[in-house]
Amino acid sequence: MLRPPTLVWLRRNLRAKDNLILKAASGRGGPVILVYIWGNDPAVGSVSRWWLERSLQSLDRDLRALDSRLILRKGNALKALQALIKESKAGAVLWDESFEPEQRKEDAKIRAALLRKGTFCDSINDSLLFNPARIFNRQGKPFKVFTPFWNHCLSLTEPSAPFQSYGRLISPSVWPRSEKIKDLKLGPKGKWPRKLAMFWDPGSEGALAALRVFLKKKIKDYPIQHNNPAVKGTSGLSPHLHFGEISIREVWHATRKHAASDRRPGSARSSEAFLRQLVWREFSYYLLYHFPGTVSRPLRKEFSKFPWKTNRRVLRAWQKGGTGYPIVDAGMRQLWGSGWMHNRVRMIVASFLVKDLLQPWQTGAAWFMDTLADADLANNTFGWQWTAGCGADAAPYFRIFNPVLQGEKFDPEGSYVRRWVPELSGMPSRFIHKPWQAPLEVLTKAGVKLGQNYPRPIIDHDAARKRALFAYDRTGKA
Repeated sequence: MLRPPTLVWLRRNLRAKDNLILKAASGRGGPVILVYIWGNDPAVGSVSRWWLERSLQSLDRDLRALDSRLILRKGNALKALQALIKESKAGAVLWDESFEPEQRKEDAKIRAALLRKGTFCDSINDSLLFNPARIFNRQGKPFKVFTPFWNHCLSLTEPSAPFQSYGRLISPSVWPRSEKIKDLKLGPKGKWPRKLAMFWDPGSEGALAALRVFLKKKIKDYPIQHNNPAVKGTSGLSPHLHFGEISIREVWHATRKHAASDRRPGSARSSEAFLRQLVWREFSYYLLYHFPGTVSRPLRKEFSKFPWKTNRRVLRAWQKGGTGYPIVDAGMRQLWGSGWMHNRVRMIVASFLVKDLLQPWQTGAAWFMDTLADADLANNTFGWQWTAGCGADAAPYFRIFNPVLQGEKFDPEGSYVRRWVPELSGMPSRFIHKPWQAPLEVLTKAGVKLGQNYPRPIIDHDAARKRALFAYDRTGKA
């Protein structure tokens, strides 16, 4: 006699392959019912919703190839689970463990409610290589600096290898009712989705393709090219990892395997550089787990008194890519046009917002969460606090990126700027990052009219730097 069905509540592990929750459910011996519950979460941004819709479609196709399917529900998660338990007579609910503060609280309430009704439930870490709840420094306290955290992780047992098969997934005699994906009303309408589809292929196939291309063509030059915004030198895996379309274990072990088989000089160093970035992702979740208040409050408490100068006009100019600083504007337009921004440029535009313009880092973080395909609460929070100088392992506040020098260093020929700020495409490289310094004849020849078809700088960087340092002095920590 079969055991009662097990519900697999999917959230950030939207894949059929190498899914620990699905493996655990299959091992219980009864029917397995996979469900995704859309709660109309306002924290899920516009681009993330677009991606999610396509990721769910991909997952349903993958499951049907295994003679299974994806059940969709919407509304309150606990009520939806309780209804499904009643309909299917399920005896257990399994889900992927979350390390985000509000989700952890919600999970605790759901767990308690289900256990009171006699339903077995369990959550399994299926999104991180290392469980943050089990990692501490020698003093028994959380790490706050990356390098010691990295070294500690390397001393731990190697993450488990990905597995290939569950055997046969048992279907229930009657499938529960399911919403249609279109009825969830996830994605934005209009031209934006068509633009995003030019850059991304959401789903497990797109994730595996991105990994293959990266390991075959990009990883050998990763230490050099990952800082060059004009080339596709990064893995492109961040949104796939965010939605769990590919397991972090698979990426880790595929990179290890590649390093072992590639005998070319520098291969091991290139692979380690990428693995290090994967552990930076782990560190972001680690910090969010141990310091949950950092979602909205600075980890360094003195920054709670920082004299921000909230200004909607300059915020809007930054969001639209109209600051007059080409590398900043290129980054913000890449974000709006593709749902992604190169990591080096993320640091530049973030520094410009919080230090040149003195806008609160939370404002920038909110914009990124709405417009990034890889909008990830942990990575986003850590990145913005790092740039603002108020988080763990943070850049010193007095380290204020000069947008002209950053552009000249990381986009020396202006290729990145020319792509995303086409009105400057005719500018010579010498002036591409500082068009306001170009002679009138150069501007005329390039078809650039400052203040008309391209803005003058919204603020003088040198003056802004002095203002930012003065504001920092007022916190008493200069």
